[in-house]
Amino acid sequence: MLDIPHPLPTPPNEPVLSYAPGSPERAALKAALGSMRAECPEIPHVVGGKALAEGELHEVHSPHAHARVLAKFHTGGAKLAERAIGAAKAAAPGWAATPFEERARIFMRAADLLAGPFRQTLNAATMLGQSKTAYQAEIDAACELIDFLRFNVAFASRLAEQPISSPGVYNALELRPLEGFVLAITPFNFSAIAGNLPTAPAIMGNVVVWKPAESQTLAAWHTMRLLQAAGLPDGVINVIYGPGAILADACLESPELAGVHFTGSTGVFQHIWKRIGERISSYKVYPRIVGETGGKDFVFAHPSAEPDALAVALVRGAYEYQGQKCSAASRAYVPRSLWGRVKARVVDEIRAIKMGDVEDFRNFMGAVINERSWNKLSKAHAAAKADPGCDVIADPGWSREVGWFAGPTLIEVRDPKHTLMQEELFGPVLTVYVYDDTTPGWFDAALKLVDETSPYGLTGAIFSTDRAAVGHAARVLRQAAGNLYINDKPTGAVVGQQPFGGARASGTNDKAGSAYNLLRWASPRVVKETFAPPTSVGYPFMAQE
Repeated sequence: MLDIPHPLPTPPNEPVLSYAPGSPERAALKAALGSMRAECPEIPHVVGGKALAEGELHEVHSPHAHARVLAKFHTGGAKLAERAIGAAKAAAPGWAATPFEERARIFMRAADLLAGPFRQTLNAATMLGQSKTAYQAEIDAACELIDFLRFNVAFASRLAEQPISSPGVYNALELRPLEGFVLAITPFNFSAIAGNLPTAPAIMGNVVVWKPAESQTLAAWHTMRLLQAAGLPDGVINVIYGPGAILADACLESPELAGVHFTGSTGVFQHIWKRIGERISSYKVYPRIVGETGGKDFVFAHPSAEPDALAVALVRGAYEYQGQKCSAASRAYVPRSLWGRVKARVVDEIRAIKMGDVEDFRNFMGAVINERSWNKLSKAHAAAKADPGCDVIADPGWSREVGWFAGPTLIEVRDPKHTLMQEELFGPVLTVYVYDDTTPGWFDAALKLVDETSPYGLTGAIFSTDRAAVGHAARVLRQAAGNLYINDKPTGAVVGQQPFGGARASGTNDKAGSAYNLLRWASPRVVKETFAPPTSVGYPFMAQE
């Protein structure tokens, strides 16, 4: 009668392949890149398991070679969203009735298929469509998504902690799926997140309408093919492409909406929350709202910090994947006593960075995702160069002729509350404030700036070799970051090791890749069974003395 899973063992993290010269994975990836570059598929929606070639065709371009058309995809509107909701609703009873262990096997098989024959397909799609280097694609599209699938199954198997039972009574708790469908809205920057947001609710028995970012369409298409190859039943996850506002609003208007799983901008997430609030009385259930949004992630350096380790963390944290990580190092606080040495090393590293086509494995950086992003970053870059309160220390490689190349940019500001220290740019721009570490109270004053300057609270890093200083900073910055790193860059969370998410303007902090997130997609039911029910109304205290 009840579906109570048996706890599964914790899986190991998927090993990261090196792609070193002469390695078999390097040869396999280069072959996949060549094949995919020549394909240019026409990508359909998938609704109820059927491919729908409906709506206008739009093109997918390589950010680092924007004249190259990788694929064409169909875009839909409100009617398509309604069809997807209908398909999800039709699939819901069968999927909810499927025992957890049967559901789990589908996603475990998907993980193994991705570790094997689909690995270089997803990596190549992520490189060409999202301009990630081989290493950045490997840790994202392969390893992290494999880990999400395997760890989420293991975490889900342990969630139904059973209540106590008194003599003559058996109590049990089961985790039901939510009543309705979950809307998954996913970003361009991580293929792993795009795969996790629809599959995490599905593992818990939910049905999903999935709206990927248009710039991530190619990898999203291959992710859906992966899930179908693993045996996912028709209608459990329905993927639709098109204008986010139109498709999302159509889903938010449905009385069947049971939840939203979102990663994207703070403004869009706030709009979604507002729309749900405005329609709250129209829903069959109170929708669960889970979101990971923006970041203005900090690196705070104590005077005891090791300069070379700090410099490397700043360069990797700020410029890997062109700074297009919500966890990217974006603002840094460095003491004047260290800044000269750290600055020199960071500038040297920036000058050594190679940027270009990600199919050239010598490149450390590719291009930002599209023209809109490049224009936004270019405007901020130009404003900083014209601002007497800014010193643009390094900014090589800005170009838009072949691809949307925003060069690694280092800016020093004199005002710790400068806009560049507060607002998210989502690109390879690191802003540094050099604080005075000689005046009385400098430590707490600097920490106060870190804590209060930006509205976000996603990731942050503390660099120090002074244990007491680390402890004090961590206590003061307790609410400033949902993921805090000590003597490491603020990026690179690993599933099962650093569950990811932040609060404040950065989201609901439901920790992707953990049991905390999965619980949001379950509705517990408790069942009490009495073996020998009473047959009289009276109680012993009522008897005559």
